[in-house]
Amino acid sequence: MADVVATRLDIVFVGINPGLASALRGHSFSTPGNRMWPALHRSGFTPYRFRPEQERELLGLGLGITSIVRRPTAQAAELTSDEYVRGGDDLVQRMEALRPTWLAFLGVTGYRAAFGVVDAVVGAQSASIAGARVWVLPNPSGLNAHYPPSALALEFAKLRVAAGLPDRSGLLGNGPFGQPAD
Repeated sequence: MADVVATRLDIVFVGINPGLASALRGHSFSTPGNRMWPALHRSGFTPYRFRPEQERELLGLGLGITSIVRRPTAQAAELTSDEYVRGGDDLVQRMEALRPTWLAFLGVTGYRAAFGVVDAVVGAQSASIAGARVWVLPNPSGLNAHYPPSALALEFAKLRVAAGLPDRSGLLGNGPFGQPAD
C-alpha cells in the first residue's frame, strides 16, 4: 500500500501498520470500524468526511499518511518488537527525505515500541524525528474504547491548533479547543 506523502507537509499521520482490509482495498484506514476519517473531519482537519479512496486529497491540505511498519496484518499484535524497531528506523529515513513539520503517531503503543519511549503519553512529545515535532494521538481503531468519537476528535483538534492549521470543518467554535459537534 502506497504512502500518502509529499515533501514539506504540515503533518504526516503515522499509523502502526496497514490492516489487511486496507491493504486489500489499497487505501488507508478503510476498515469499516476505523474512526480516522470521522476524527479528521470532526477535529477540523478536513472540510468534510473523506472516504478512504479520497486519501490523496489530504496532500492539498498539507497532510499525509504513512505507517511505522509496512507489513499488513489482521492485528498490530502480530508485529514483533524487531519489526517495530526496524520500522522506526525506516520511518526516520523516509521522513528525513520528506521533512514534514509534525509527525502524528496514531497510538501510543506503536510510538513506544518503535522508538523505545516507554513513558510516552498522548499529546506533544519532547522528541523530534528527522527534524519533525512529534505528537502522539489516540489510535483511531474502533477497538480503542478509551476514546469515544468526541474525545478522539478533541485530541486531534489539539494537534491541529498546535500546528497552527485552520478549522476547515466549520464544526468547531472559535475557542482553541472548541468541542466538536455531535
